[in-house]
Amino acid sequence: MTEVSYRIQNHSGGGTPGQITLIIPSGTAERVKQGQPSPSIPGDMVFVVGDTLVVKNEDAVDHQLGPFFIPKGTSAAVTFNQVANLAYTCTFSPEKYLGLEVKAPLTVYTRAIGILDAGIPLGILIALYVVFAIRPELAKEAGNK
Repeated sequence: MTEVSYRIQNHSGGGTPGQITLIIPSGTAERVKQGQPSPSIPGDMVFVVGDTLVVKNEDAVDHQLGPFFIPKGTSAAVTFNQVANLAYTCTFSPEKYLGLEVKAPLTVYTRAIGILDAGIPLGILIALYVVFAIRPELAKEAGNK
């Protein structure tokens, strides 16, 4: 069931590392000055180890994301090499920070553990249901032996 729900949701996070582009749209500095967020910039972002974040500055002013200076009309990129929770200072957000969470990539092993963690207890519950609700004579036979 866990694998089926995983497939139905078309899960994309935690899989193969890739490149994520964050665009700072034109007018962002003015919106931040007014205390308004840019609708295209999230408050927090989640990555997997190996992902590369590319920040593209399309605004009319220079911006900063943690240690990265992004002049207007340019881009900056960072590849995440380890699991971490980061909070970078950020000039393109009214909160003045951007939260970044870097998770371990989802592997066959972690998916198998998830299936076993749900499957074994569910199997036991189904077996008990069959014995005590659907076929109570089996429960009586087991008690008589």
